[in-house]
Amino acid sequence: MSDLFTLLGDPVTDPEEESFVVFSHDVPSQQSLGFIDSQAAEIEISIGGRDLTIRQSRGLLTSDRKEGTTGAVVWKVTPLFAEWIASPNFLSKHGFLGSDNVAIELGAGVSGLVALTLGPKIKKYIATDQDYVIRLLKRNIAENLPTINTRKPKPKKKTSHSISESVCGIETLELDWELNSVSSLPSQLGLSGEGAGFDLVIACDCIYNESLIEPLNSTCAQICKLRSLDGKDRPTLCLVAQQLRSHEVFEAWLKSFNSLFKVWQVPDALLTAPLRVNSGFIVHIGVVR
Repeated sequence: MSDLFTLLGDPVTDPEEESFVVFSHDVPSQQSLGFIDSQAAEIEISIGGRDLTIRQSRGLLTSDRKEGTTGAVVWKVTPLFAEWIASPNFLSKHGFLGSDNVAIELGAGVSGLVALTLGPKIKKYIATDQDYVIRLLKRNIAENLPTINTRKPKPKKKTSHSISESVCGIETLELDWELNSVSSLPSQLGLSGEGAGFDLVIACDCIYNESLIEPLNSTCAQICKLRSLDGKDRPTLCLVAQQLRSHEVFEAWLKSFNSLFKVWQVPDALLTAPLRVNSGFIVHIGVVR
């Protein structure tokens, strides 16, 4: 792990100063909410040489649903992040994205793009979001993977979470950051035994509403703490990618995240060009304190 932290460089120590530096660069995406095309019922995206057709929910996006509708469409940072995370990178080289690893994504939205690109490369990928998103998320995953596990799932006891049948190592799960506990996730997902838990927690463009910052960061921290370390296991990493829109919202998120995690901004040398400085996007890694 020390090699990984050396590669990442100096951690964030002053969130206010860090926010000032981040927004002192050109931020082209500040002028845009970040939809790819909010009017299209379907969008065609090519990632890693694969052509994907993603269904969106225009009706849901324009509804007055008080719990939120942002997960109904695809955001610009998501395919860029999906392309990078599923390609050979420093996380795969340091043993976090191999055939024995487990990742969980918070706020996956309807697209399932990160699940579709990274899921088949690792042991298990759990894409989570609120109940209104899950149906279309499962459909997009099923329609864009060549092989579907058609075995009927074993009956499970009813819980506060609803888990779908596994599709090529990808599962979907209903998870509300403000309502659901994550303490039972390892046993519920069959992740038992020594070092049980997750290798990676992913949040891709979930930071846009200041009122959701604390629930999101708290859920990330709780999931990272599920792995009880005995000196042999690596800690769970929390990987957060986002579009830079509001200086105030970003600074509020970074202050909160820094209070729970030791934080690094992923340097340009470790990212693909579309995610580097001046792109309007940024990626951070956290290790829970």
